[in-house]
Amino acid sequence: MSDTDELAELRAALETLTAKVRALEDQVEIMQLVAQYGPAVDSGSGEAAAGLWTDDGIFDAIPHLRMEGRDDIAGMVHGAGHQSLIHKGCGHVLTAPHIVVDGDRATGRSHALHLRWDAEAGRFWVFQVSANTWRWARTPQGWRITERINANLDGSAEHREMLAPPAPRGRLEDE
Repeated sequence: MSDTDELAELRAALETLTAKVRALEDQVEIMQLVAQYGPAVDSGSGEAAAGLWTDDGIFDAIPHLRMEGRDDIAGMVHGAGHQSLIHKGCGHVLTAPHIVVDGDRATGRSHALHLRWDAEAGRFWVFQVSANTWRWARTPQGWRITERINANLDGSAEHREMLAPPAPRGRLEDE
């Protein structure tokens, strides 16, 4: 093998490794973004929660509330309903999402659990388990949520379908 061939092979290996590292960095950054949501809303930090979204991001908490933009999201956290929940004791726990990155956009799905404190029983109980569909975008400030759809797993088919694995890519229709 000539020096030119070896150099070309090294360059190709470096390009492959660089792409893999970037993909891993993207996934970790998105997972960290999702992991910040529960602590932000449970501490009442509306601006921190809203800052996870793009300026025009959407949070659709079906069927309760559809929030559009950071002001709506911060307003929900600072609102009387949410403040009552956190002062009585609750926790928003999100599972690690399955993430598919496509350039500067990504999609994903995950579960979320809403736990509430029962002072009389001295324990938490699961109030809600929901399906989440996510859309993220790479911005100059890093990855941000462009849309989160959160729907209670109440037995309805469309909510269960939110958790279905993505269709395989590159399959031919007539196979």
